[in-house]
Amino acid sequence: MKDIYKEIVSQVKERKMIMKTLILFYSLYGHIKAMAEAVADGAREVEGAEVILRRVPETLSEEILEKMGALEVQKSFEDIPVVKLEELKEADAIIFGTPTRFGNMCGQMRQFLDSTGGLWAEGALIGKVGSVFTSSATQHGGQESTILSFHTTLLHHGMIVVGLPYSFEGQEGIDEMSGCSPYGSSTITGSDGSRMPSENELAGARFQGKHVATIASKLVK
Repeated sequence: MKDIYKEIVSQVKERKMIMKTLILFYSLYGHIKAMAEAVADGAREVEGAEVILRRVPETLSEEILEKMGALEVQKSFEDIPVVKLEELKEADAIIFGTPTRFGNMCGQMRQFLDSTGGLWAEGALIGKVGSVFTSSATQHGGQESTILSFHTTLLHHGMIVVGLPYSFEGQEGIDEMSGCSPYGSSTITGSDGSRMPSENELAGARFQGKHVATIASKLVK
């Protein structure tokens, strides 16, 4: 891993300061996809940012997805390519989106991350910016624990962890039910999944995308 920093500098010079932000997500019913698109909008506001939207592979069969009422939603995601491991190496910043499952990331995201051992062995993600956004069914359904536990994987990869600072004032409001915390943007879906991200939650996602891309752009200079 000792030559990884020289390699990063070399790659940056070769790309002539174009900064790549990869937004990598899993979404079952569309809530995280909506947040991912808002994150992407925010990242695109940063000069020199190239924003790439990708999804992790689905592990559930079409039969199970249909029984869960998610098959048609999943098919609507087909225009977004499934990520390739090489794309993580090429990115300067990676912003991960996952729904909460029992206070942790979903199984699809965990399985994908478990496939990145080769990248870890190469030190391929060392020095890259990493950030996380999430969703949960209820206001106290584990949004913070999901993001914080996700950070452990990013730190093992040597990534620079970035959250959602209090300069996003929308996370301090008490006039409405809303996700978002210092750890990352988030949305509340409702127990039946009927609640889509609010404008405040989408604003938090946009802020996070811009904030992460801004930091990454400074690091590659």
